[in-house]
Amino acid sequence: MNPTTDTLDPERWHVQPGDVLLVTDIQNDFLPGGSLAVAGGDDVVPILNRYIGEFVAHGLPVYATRDWHPEGHCSFHAQGGPWPVHCVAGTQGAEFAATLRLPTDTTVISKATLWGQEAYSSFQGTDLNGRLRAGGIRRLFIGGLATDYCVLNTVRDARHLGYEVFVLADAIRAVDVHPGDGQRAEAEMTSLGARRITLSGRAA
Repeated sequence: MNPTTDTLDPERWHVQPGDVLLVTDIQNDFLPGGSLAVAGGDDVVPILNRYIGEFVAHGLPVYATRDWHPEGHCSFHAQGGPWPVHCVAGTQGAEFAATLRLPTDTTVISKATLWGQEAYSSFQGTDLNGRLRAGGIRRLFIGGLATDYCVLNTVRDARHLGYEVFVLADAIRAVDVHPGDGQRAEAEMTSLGARRITLSGRAA
């Protein structure tokens, strides 16, 4: 892939110093067979692997976020939350997908680690912003699961914090609890100033 920047040509993009790839919640419980499977969630893994390869080839950082819930987390049905038990810290369901080729120096960000607090955004209750600032990061390339929850809320916070954001349109999938949630989430991210791109290099 030999893309050029979409700031010079809106049809293309490229990575540069100050960029980070943020791989969002590619965990077994969100993939087929998991307790909170996202339809087509496994389809994004090989695509994300190619994005990962692009960042690694340019010596740029890769971050991976994960739900890392305590047992009895407030988001679970038994505690009155909206979701089945998922991504309990230290369980197989909370592990990253075996086919996800994260580099050995990936920075892992664990979220929603407190019993009584939900956290869809990768920034909420984590040191993500501090790490990015310390690393001189200005642009975030965000893909993963799920479009209408963790991806959307992470993009919201990233834009609020002043980061330039690229959404990997070919490497996200939605839960769609309500039909059309994913499309509405993508429209909102665009309205916030995030740009949608694909592996082909063309704006989505």
